[in-house]
Amino acid sequence: TVLRERLDDLVRRGRLTGTAPAGPGAAVLTARERDVLRLLALGHSNRRIGEELFISAKTASVHVSNILAKLDAASRTEAVAVAHRQGLVAPEHSSS
Repeated sequence: TVLRERLDDLVRRGRLTGTAPAGPGAAVLTARERDVLRLLALGHSNRRIGEELFISAKTASVHVSNILAKLDAASRTEAVAVAHRQGLVAPEHSSS
């Protein structure tokens, strides 16, 4: 518990995440991983994520793999579901 509190304090001071972790297993994503996660939630492929963020598709793939590991998800869909539950991504509202 003490270690978790110290880690949470360090995360807040370092501004490593926009929100406090949702639970004991909540992962800390980097700013770039949060950008990739946002695009992943929109259903973009690695190639499209790369184009949006001006990185290669391979680099996008590495970020996606890191996100899957940090969120303990087996697939892109599961990662997005976990991220929604943890409040890491907000639902997109369509403008009509």
